[in-house]
Parts: sequence; C-alpha cells; structure tokens
Amino acid sequence: MTRTRSRLFPVAAGLLLTATALLSGCSAFDGLTSSDDPSPSVTTSPTATETPYPSQFTRDGTFQSHIEINGMDYVYTLYPTKSTPRTNEWYPKGDKYFSFTFQAYDLNRAIRDPFSTKRRTYLSRIQVDSSTVTYDGGKVQHPYELDADAKTITFDPEPLSTTYGMLVTSPKGAFELRNQKIKPTSDDTKGIDLHFTATVWVQESPGSEKFVKKVIKQKVPIAIFQSDQPTKAQSIPVDAN
Repeated sequence: MTRTRSRLFPVAAGLLLTATALLSGCSAFDGLTSSDDPSPSVTTSPTATETPYPSQFTRDGTFQSHIEINGMDYVYTLYPTKSTPRTNEWYPKGDKYFSFTFQAYDLNRAIRDPFSTKRRTYLSRIQVDSSTVTYDGGKVQHPYELDADAKTITFDPEPLSTTYGMLVTSPKGAFELRNQKIKPTSDDTKGIDLHFTATVWVQESPGSEKFVKKVIKQKVPIAIFQSDQPTKAQSIPVDAN
C-alpha cells in the first residue's frame, strides 16, 4: 500500500527541514555533506497577492512528503536555494533555483536500532519532468528536466554504492542535488508541476541478498506569480546552494 503523508517523520524532522515560514539554515544532511545550504534568515512569508496556484512549497518555503511502501518510508524534500530564496517572488521571467533530497527509512525498526538490522535501499535512477499550468490553457512547457544515474550526480562525491545504485537508507545514506535551475516560462504561467520518479532497490529483509525494485513518484506544485520583472537571482557561487 502506498500513501503520501503530510506529517514529518521523527528523524526527518530533525535531519531535514522544518516546514515553517522561515527557511532553515542547515543542510538537509550536514553529517553527510556540508552545511553551506540555504540562508538561515530568509523569510518566505505569504504575499499580499492571492497565490495563483496551490503549493505547499510556495507557502512554506519547503516541501516534504512521505511515501510508505511495505514498511519503508521514502522521503522527498525540496527547498529554494540562496539564488532565489523568496518563493513568493518567483515570476515567469528569469531562472528559479531549488535543491532536493531523497532518503529512505525502515519503519519496522526503531530509530536507534543498529543499522545492520535495517533494510538497505539503493537509489538507482532519479528522473524529474515538469509541466506548466497557464491562465488561458496555453501550450505546456517543460522548464526543468532530469534523467540520471543517481550516484553520478549526488552532492556527496563518494556515495556508498553497489550494482543496485547508491545507498539512501537513513542514517548511512542520502541523495542530495543542489542549485537546480527552472528555466523561464511564458508570461501567462501561474504554476509549475515537478514530477519526481525515483527507481530504488530495497532489501526484502535485513541481511538478505534479495532486492525488490520499486518506483517512487511524487508531484510537487509550485506557484508562479505575475510580474513584468524577472525573478531576481542573487549572485552567489554555484556550489554554495
């Protein structure tokens, strides 16, 4: 059975991002990468203008979902980067930047149980498609695309990997991709949907040599506000997001 939950998993609440009006200043996985992620004091307070497209990402300045399959919790987390931190100032013109993470938790084990007692999950391929939503039903655009072998693009230069892909079972592994660019779209754009697809291989039981293939999908809506001005991007090093 698969379901998406809006609540934060206890470990994810501590390791990832808090869905508040303030964007966290810590990297989702400081222990695995570095801590130079989003700005610690960037606000994403609601704009006075009505939000044109319903979006948790736009409202909270972050998005996190939990997809439970056979006792494994697969967690997607997205957040804007320092380049374009204010989600209520994302306009059709100009590039917009975000980062995202993907990690798995074995719900059959307690948080502090030995890692050897938890099922390994390996991320093989990560794919992201996008589609625009317009006010007048115009032509659909695809401002962001990704299709890659996960271990070759993750932020960690030396992920724990096997023939099945890179390890993403908490707390030993995580996929993280930073500073991803959403290209400009037509002026009548009111929203962008990001469609994530993660292909994973998960152990049938701890220590087992048998792995089962799963495909974990998630849609993330993003609101785009009308403006004659382009989205304002701050000039910062690419690797600082």
